[in-house]
Amino acid sequence: MFKGRGNSPVLSLLGIATGVLALIVIISVMNGFQLGFIESILEISSYHIRLEPVHEDRLKKLRETVLDVPGVRAALPFKEFQALARGRRAGQQAVLVRGVPKNTMEIDPVLKDRLIFEEGFFDIEDQSSVLLGAELARRLGLGAGDTVTMFSISGILSADDDGGLDTFVIRGIFRTGYYEYDYSWAFVNIENESFFAEENNLKMGIKIFNRFQDKQILEQVKRKVLSVSGFEDIIFSSWRDYNRSFFGALRTEKLFMFILVGLIFIVVGLNIFQSQRRAVLQRREEIGLLRAVGGSEISVRMVFLFDGAFIGFLGASIGMILGLIIASNIQPFFSLMENIVNAFIGLFNLLSGLFGAEHAGSFAIFSPTVFYLKEIPSRILLQDVVVIFLFGFLSAIMAAWFASRKAAKIQPAEVLRYE
Repeated sequence: MFKGRGNSPVLSLLGIATGVLALIVIISVMNGFQLGFIESILEISSYHIRLEPVHEDRLKKLRETVLDVPGVRAALPFKEFQALARGRRAGQQAVLVRGVPKNTMEIDPVLKDRLIFEEGFFDIEDQSSVLLGAELARRLGLGAGDTVTMFSISGILSADDDGGLDTFVIRGIFRTGYYEYDYSWAFVNIENESFFAEENNLKMGIKIFNRFQDKQILEQVKRKVLSVSGFEDIIFSSWRDYNRSFFGALRTEKLFMFILVGLIFIVVGLNIFQSQRRAVLQRREEIGLLRAVGGSEISVRMVFLFDGAFIGFLGASIGMILGLIIASNIQPFFSLMENIVNAFIGLFNLLSGLFGAEHAGSFAIFSPTVFYLKEIPSRILLQDVVVIFLFGFLSAIMAAWFASRKAAKIQPAEVLRYE
C-alpha cells in the first residue's frame, strides 16, 4: 500500500515518532520536577499521615502502637513554631523552626538522605544547637559554628522572662533542593521546652512504605490507636488532606501538558487520514476487483487498517526508543544542545567582532542563576510510557479506520462498468 503514495507514509511515521519522543521526554522531565517536589514535601515537611495533638506523657506508648501497624516505616514526633532569625547582616528573616528528637536520623533514615549537609552535620544533642537551610544561612551571612538569635513569634504569648528570645549555635547547614525549605527552615532539639510556647502542641508524623496506600494504612492506624484508652482526642489526617490543592494543581498541570503535546497526534492522524483516502482513490480498480472476487467490506477495510497499524506501531516504537534514551540521559542531551547553540553563538560573536558589534552571551537551557537546580531531573514512569505509546499507535489506527470507510462503500459494478 505504500507504492504510489509519495512520502505521506514516511511523513506520518516521522510525525508519530516525533510526537511520542516529545511526550516521553517532556513528561519525564515534568515527573522529575513534580515528584521531586512531592517527595520533598512528604519526606521532610508534611509526612504521609499525621496525628495531633499528642500528649508527651503518652508519646512512647503511641509510637509503639503506630509502629506495630504493617506498612508503617517511621513515626517521628515534632513541634514547630514561627520565629524571626537575626544573623550578622542587618535585618531579620522569618523562619519555620521544627523541633525534632536528637536521634531523628535513626528514627527516620529517609530524612537523612534528603538533608544534604554543606557544612557540619546533623547534631542537635545540645538544646542550644540549630540546623539552618543553606539559603537561609547565606541570607543571614552565617556558617557552621556561628551563633544565630531567634525570636519566637508565638513566644510573645508565653510567660517566659525572655519573651521567646534565644541564641543558638549553628551545627549544620543543610540543603534539600527545595527552595522553600532551604530558605526558611531550621531544626532544633524538641526538648528545648523553654523556647516552645505552650500552644505548640506535640504532633506525630508517620511515614509509610507506599504513600498511595495511605487510606488503608490510615484506617488501620486509626483502629489500632483508638483501641487504646487515652487516645480518643487524636485527629488523624493523610497527605491527601493537607496537600490537596497543591497536588491537585500538579495533576492538572500534567494533564494539560498531555493534551497540548498530544495535539501532535491529531495533526499526524489527519495526515494519515488524507493519505489513506488518497490511496482509496488511486486503488479504486484494485478495490473493485477485490470486491468482485468475493472480498467483504470488512476485509477491504482491514487492508487499510493494517497499513495504518504498521505506520502507527513503527512510528510509536521508534519514538518510544529514542524518547527513553534521551529521557534516561537528559543531562548529557541538554549539555549537547547547549554546546551546539553556544558554538553558533561563538561563530556569531566572531563574525560580529569583525564589525565591532556587541557580543552575545552564552546560552543555558536551565541556568542555575535563574532556576534553583543543579541538574535537570528526569523520572520515567512505566504507565506514562505505555499511555504515550498507545496514543501514537491508536491515533494511526483510528485515522486509517475512518479513511477506509470510503473503500468499503465502493461497488464492483460501478468500477468494472468503465473498465
